[in-house]
Amino acid sequence: MAVKRGLGRGMSALLPEEANFLRDEKKDKRPGDAAIELVPLEKIRANPEQPRKDFNDGELAELADSIREHGIIQPVIVEEAGGGNFSIVAGERRVRAARIAGLAEVPVITRKYSDEKRMVVALIENVQRSDLNPIEEAAAYKRLMELTGLSQDETAARVGKNRSTVANSLRLLKLPDEMQGSIRKGDLSAGHARAVLSVSGMKNQDHLFREILKKNLSVREAEKLAAMISGEEKKSRKPPGRSPELDAMEEKFLNRLGTKVKIKGDLSRGSIEIDYYSMEDLDRLYELLG
Repeated sequence: MAVKRGLGRGMSALLPEEANFLRDEKKDKRPGDAAIELVPLEKIRANPEQPRKDFNDGELAELADSIREHGIIQPVIVEEAGGGNFSIVAGERRVRAARIAGLAEVPVITRKYSDEKRMVVALIENVQRSDLNPIEEAAAYKRLMELTGLSQDETAARVGKNRSTVANSLRLLKLPDEMQGSIRKGDLSAGHARAVLSVSGMKNQDHLFREILKKNLSVREAEKLAAMISGEEKKSRKPPGRSPELDAMEEKFLNRLGTKVKIKGDLSRGSIEIDYYSMEDLDRLYELLG
């Protein structure tokens, strides 16, 4: 059920100064390009802020086979870490595979970054290559926001994503650990998770989650079941004689605001309840309604 995702914009469009180090090192270097050096693997350390936490052993073995045959085509990006050691900024998967392949050294480009820039580079490389599972991606956005104080809108712009994409990603972190674990393993896709989040109440969410796994539902099937569950719940709460015009208006609010809206009252007077899921989401609604 795992879903592949792409960044949508190239690294060069987001970080123009970083474009050089993503080229094949066999190409002719231009004046001003950072030098590519060979560094012993024993001197290279993992990046503690690496967004990717899960590395597939089978994929690493395949990459190691390719490295044995062709070498490392794209250099690893590192920072000096003192004592002649280096910390990986981008390329940890290549370093792990190089160790499996038995290499003694790897090509690197040494750079110096701020905390924000280091996180952005690592995040972009992973997302651009579809290397992160949805939970890792969400955690990376959250960590980037914590490090930099960026809003959801600013974070989305920094990594070349739509604000809604980042907001939906962050919502995955609200799921229980068991559901997040299923997403990490690929048993549940981000699309399935959004279907689960679309129903209210932990009991309903847990029921839908287990139905998805038990019946191996597609995302479309999960969305239909979610709509059915929400519809039944709505009927059970619907006041007698409620006007269908209010139901239609709730749907309009939902489409306009991108979040659940409940109208309480009748056609003459009442109140409107709007759901939000973070301070950034509240700011977004304020801008839309302002």
